[in-house]
Amino acid sequence: MVRNFAQGGAAISVLARQLGADFEVVNLGTLIDPGPLPGVKDYRLGPGTVSFAEQPAMTEHQLACALGAGRHAVERAHLQDCELFIGGEMGIGNTTAATAMACALLGCAPETITGPGTGLDVAGVARKVAIIAAALQQHPQARQAPLEALRRLGGFEIAALTGAYVACAQIGLPVIIDGFISTAAALTAARLCPHAEDWFLFAHTSAESGHRLMLNALHAQPLLNLGMRLGEGSGAALAVPLLRQACALHNDMATFAEAEVAGSQPPATPPTS
Repeated sequence: MVRNFAQGGAAISVLARQLGADFEVVNLGTLIDPGPLPGVKDYRLGPGTVSFAEQPAMTEHQLACALGAGRHAVERAHLQDCELFIGGEMGIGNTTAATAMACALLGCAPETITGPGTGLDVAGVARKVAIIAAALQQHPQARQAPLEALRRLGGFEIAALTGAYVACAQIGLPVIIDGFISTAAALTAARLCPHAEDWFLFAHTSAESGHRLMLNALHAQPLLNLGMRLGEGSGAALAVPLLRQACALHNDMATFAEAEVAGSQPPATPPTS
């Protein structure tokens, strides 16, 4: 999949070309090193995170490096005078990690928000619920601090997105939040950096269970509702033309007064006796 991104065959690769957007891939931890690829930055922190059913998903050092990788991506975008940042992700099993984090951050029971991810059947969802419930019991610290939730239950990509979103808020760079995984990172960023969500635009409501709960916690009003569940930042990319049109209307559309439209003035207030 990393090679597919680099070769331009992934959904987000196509959408980035259509938008004329700068695009880069950051490899934070594939199981196998794909080797040097054009447009891919190798920040591999390990062959994926370890199982949070057994121990914290990341070491403190890995967490710091992943957060830093996200910040550096935003700094590169800022140096290139980018006006908008989109962070995407592609990870194996990361709806499980994002659901576990949502449970920890929102205080939810896993059976209320766990969804099928890439297509689990009923038995698969039940097993997923049991794994998340066991992890929450094993890592009570995750419910006490957002960084601990991220380190113990998250993934490298979720940590990098969290670092990126915090950096966007600190720099003042607007960011479009994609789907379920990205929203877990956005919620973590908002808990770490008060008012970070002031810089967030929310692209869509995904088909994954639990997404709406996180969006509600962030007081988000997503732009689209298309039942998407692809990730990669694809939903965020689809929202960009809508935002461009909104900005064009705001900047270029004449007001009634400017267009001398009849009835554009408010009615006079009748005198009082």
